[in-house]
Amino acid sequence: MDRTFHARSRRIAPLVAVAAASALLVAGCSSSSGGKKAEESSADGSAGKANTPRMTVALVTHQAPGDTFWDIVRKGAEAAAAKDNIKLVYSADPNAGTQANFVQNAIDQKVDGIAITLAKPDAMKDVVGRAKSAGIPVVGLNSGVSDWKKLGLMSFFGQDETVAGEALGNKLNAEGAKKAVCVIQEQGNIGLTQRCDGVKKTFSGSTETLYVNGTDMPSVKSTITAKLKQDKAIDYVVALGAPFALTAVQSVGDAGSKAKIATFDLNKDLTTAIGKGTIQFAVDQQPYLQGYLAVDSLWLYKNNGNYSGGGEQPTLTGPAFVDKSNVDAVAKFASKGTR
Repeated sequence: MDRTFHARSRRIAPLVAVAAASALLVAGCSSSSGGKKAEESSADGSAGKANTPRMTVALVTHQAPGDTFWDIVRKGAEAAAAKDNIKLVYSADPNAGTQANFVQNAIDQKVDGIAITLAKPDAMKDVVGRAKSAGIPVVGLNSGVSDWKKLGLMSFFGQDETVAGEALGNKLNAEGAKKAVCVIQEQGNIGLTQRCDGVKKTFSGSTETLYVNGTDMPSVKSTITAKLKQDKAIDYVVALGAPFALTAVQSVGDAGSKAKIATFDLNKDLTTAIGKGTIQFAVDQQPYLQGYLAVDSLWLYKNNGNYSGGGEQPTLTGPAFVDKSNVDAVAKFASKGTR
């Protein structure tokens, strides 16, 4: 994080974004469970706003319907947009082809900057090239730490998913676990695969990968339940998102299993579960910070020529562990929907 960001942060307190609809992107989200259409918002705070010319920034993610993680990313992006006098346009779909179409729409509308996730980087390569040819700066966040430089993005904000998985594997060793099942809710998502691969690399016990349909929670529950009934030796379920960890709690009960649960990522209900002991711990990658820094970096580039990470290194926002020892400190922010 550069000095300009710190200096401005001391002068200008981030405001809670006031979302206002604007018509920019026209394509909609879709999923097997019927996702809501792409949403657009503009943060129009009335005080503490930068006096620089109005910018338009498109934020395109691979959010699946019902995944609360992305609500936190978006809140961070909206806070930065309010501070920086930016009109933020948000759209999302788990389908990589639809994401690429959203980016193309943003290019056609001549936005001032684009922030994207690279869950499936190959599908985004061509459209990122077109954005660069159009002179539009592009930054990455959340997914794509291994690919952002290859695709020519200006900066990246997130955690190294392999490193995060390795840290969780070491944590399982400290917990005395012997057999873990790592639950992937979106097949083909490179970041999720890297998490489970990282766990396998450092965990001294045995690890098995279980694929579930993350857009269908009843199916997620029944698939995990069936696995736990079939293999009583599993003593840890590793979920890759807060909603799936909370669903796994139900599966453990239904299966009559003694397995414990660990997860990546937080939300309000997840911090409550950690406090109660129904979930042991979570890896926090600070999604609010990812959204905030991605949008703010585009303002800094346009108005001061800054490159976060110098264009060479990612700006890491995780991993950090949240467990019973520190969950109370985090929960007060999770209750606001910002952690």
